[in-house]
Amino acid sequence: MCRSIKTLRDLEVPPTEEEIRAAALQYVRKISGYRSPSRANAEVFEGAVEEVAEATRKLLATLVVKTPAGV
Repeated sequence: MCRSIKTLRDLEVPPTEEEIRAAALQYVRKISGYRSPSRANAEVFEGAVEEVAEATRKLLATLVVKTPAGV
């Protein structure tokens, strides 16, 4: 688990695009092993960040939540 990725599901305050992107970036960094990719990998790295961010948006938009996070 990436400890620096915070929970984005919040019933009162939806996450910002910056928070979604930051979480996606941390995830891709963790699984790829690169903090900053080489030029040869920059495009695929950035594409992965965007795909993870999009999947995160879809997930948060469609979750059925009965209780607030952390309760």
